[in-house]
Amino acid sequence: MQTTTPKYLPEDKVETLRRALPFWAAFSLVPLAIISATQGGWTVILLPLFTWYFFAALDAVLGLELDNLDPETRESHIRMYTAVTVLWPPVQFCLLFWMIWYATGPGDAHLNALETILLFFGMGVISGTVGINFSHELMHQKGKGERFLGDALLSMVLYSHFRSEHLQVHHRHVGTPRDPVTARYNEGFHRFFPRVLHESLVSSWEAEKAMLARKGKPWWDLKNPFWKYWALQGFMLLLAALIGGWIGLALFVWQAFIAIWQLELVNYVEHYGLTRKHLGDGKYEHVKPQHSWNAAQKASNWLLINLQRHSDHHYKPNRRFPLLQNYDEDEAPQLPYGYPVMTVAAMIPPVWRRVMNPRVRRWREKYYPEITDWKPYNKALNPLPR
Repeated sequence: MQTTTPKYLPEDKVETLRRALPFWAAFSLVPLAIISATQGGWTVILLPLFTWYFFAALDAVLGLELDNLDPETRESHIRMYTAVTVLWPPVQFCLLFWMIWYATGPGDAHLNALETILLFFGMGVISGTVGINFSHELMHQKGKGERFLGDALLSMVLYSHFRSEHLQVHHRHVGTPRDPVTARYNEGFHRFFPRVLHESLVSSWEAEKAMLARKGKPWWDLKNPFWKYWALQGFMLLLAALIGGWIGLALFVWQAFIAIWQLELVNYVEHYGLTRKHLGDGKYEHVKPQHSWNAAQKASNWLLINLQRHSDHHYKPNRRFPLLQNYDEDEAPQLPYGYPVMTVAAMIPPVWRRVMNPRVRRWREKYYPEITDWKPYNKALNPLPR
């Protein structure tokens, strides 16, 4: 059973605005970034402090959001929610390249090398925590305009292939050895990260190549989205170099790396140790809410536009973020804290295993008591038969 009976989104515009406004929390990071750049000093760490610790503290104070909007709510009633994802890409674009211009121009007089590095670490936190997350929402939509905005956000972090990997590999094979992004039981993040960087690129390329082959076309056909990925990424790199020279280019690449690290930390948390049952002959059961970790922490779901309702996202991938449903512990495994806390824990493998391994074992006993040998499911690099 879902935690609460779904509610219809109020038709009243004032009430709708009141409910939607917290999901615009990401825009509060923009003035913080400007303050960090123009003031320097200790303010260059404002962005990670605010994004991680402030929202973790808010989660502790505000608690859980257990209410659901009716999933059949018309799109015309959620525009105040969805506008946030459409408006963010141009804002991030302007902020990123303004920061490159400022750090290599006017700001060079008062920002030392360490401050500049920390400043663009914070920019990477924005473009990863917010930018890639919003691109994830946009890539799932049918409209070409929204999908282009999603591609633009990914090109700002040099991770454009994430769209192909996510839509054609991750959603199809989540919880199986064929999904690079599903973190295996006992696989620490520091092993997961380099593995997934390589395997997600290869798997996304192979997925697009296979799709073209089914249409009788070679990989070099212009329908291959990698041509668009490379063009957009090349444009972003060129623009960074034109604005800030080699230093601007290096700062762009640095923030992109931090953004990717942020994304893969979240990917690691979302499915750690959860597997779909192998039915034999390379087949697996259908994806259910139980195959993703759920988190109902209110404030971090505002910042992450309900990404932590990940159980429902994989169960119903086409739902827009305001309509994602929360599940209680009877239907989906629950994280003890929101992503800001859990991603920090993931960076410390002994802490992570102490917190999460007992939960994985309880999940196995609850959903698959008939499976007595979990060794094949534990092996990260020795997949089950396809």
